[in-house]
Amino acid sequence: MFPDFETSSATQVAHIIQLAVAPIFLLAGIGAFLNVCAGRLARIIDRARNIEPLLLGARGEEHDRWLGEIRVLDRRMALVSQAIFFSVLAAVLTCLVVFLLFTGALTNAQLGTPVALLFMGSMVAIGVGFTIFLFETRLGSRTVRIRTDILEHQAEE
Repeated sequence: MFPDFETSSATQVAHIIQLAVAPIFLLAGIGAFLNVCAGRLARIIDRARNIEPLLLGARGEEHDRWLGEIRVLDRRMALVSQAIFFSVLAAVLTCLVVFLLFTGALTNAQLGTPVALLFMGSMVAIGVGFTIFLFETRLGSRTVRIRTDILEHQAEE
C-alpha cells in the first residue's frame, strides 16, 4: 500500500514540496497576524490592570467612567481572543492541508476533496478571525476619546 520511500524520486519529492509552499506561506502570514493579535491583547490587558486600582479608588462620576472603560476593555479582550482562536484554527487546518498533500502524493491516495475542503475551512476561519479583529479595532478606536474637561482645560491655558 505504501510506496518505498527510498525509491521515491527526488523529482516527486520536489513536486510535493512545490505543492506545499503556498500553504506554508499562508502559515507565515497567519503567524504574523497572531503576533499582532497577541500584542494587541497584551496592551489591552496592561490597560485594564492600570485601570483596576483607579476604579477601586474612585467614587461617583469618575467611578462610572472607569467602570465603563473597563467593561469596554473586557469586551475587546474577548474579541481579540476570538480572533486568535479562529486564526489558530486556520493555521491548524492549513497544517492538515500540507500533511494531506504529502500523504496523498506519497501513497497515491486521492485526497483532493479533503485538501480542498480543509483549505476552504482555513480560509473561512482566517476570514472570521480578520472580521472579528476589524470589529475590535473599530471598538477600540471609538472608545478612545479625550475627555471634554481635559480639552477645555488645555484651551484655557
